[in-house]
Amino acid sequence: MADEYVLPLKVIEQLKEELRELRTTGRNDIAEKIKEAKSFGDLSENSEYDEAKSDQAKLEARIAEIEYTLSHATVLDESTLSTESVHTGLSVKVLDRTYNEELVYHIVGAPQANPMQNKVSDESPVGKALLGHKVGDVVIAETPAGNDEIEILEIFKN
Repeated sequence: MADEYVLPLKVIEQLKEELRELRTTGRNDIAEKIKEAKSFGDLSENSEYDEAKSDQAKLEARIAEIEYTLSHATVLDESTLSTESVHTGLSVKVLDRTYNEELVYHIVGAPQANPMQNKVSDESPVGKALLGHKVGDVVIAETPAGNDEIEILEIFKN
């Protein structure tokens, strides 16, 4: 089964805009860098050319990543979200009983995940463990660091 990403419309629009920029301005800028680097002569010892080709590979990889994400994205209708149980697009205040620490996680689709901002993917061990559960439930998240016992304290919209 292919990956499916549930993303808010705002995120899908941001990805489409980034893709448009990369396909136009980004590709044009790289083409200019390559053209300029070629003018320096021998390509076998041309660090500018190597760098431009490396930048081109990174740009094309990002384009492919965005295209893949958009082709597997489903729009999350945030207006229909219920806070009765944990779903993608909601925030969850939890008590991590393993570390006796209260945390707030924002459950997001994989492309939005950013652990430093507590944006937890619905595909991550913690995200998966929380999905579908309600306030008062205690879940076990099987993380690489071991099992975390997490109690759901509150579910709310961002």
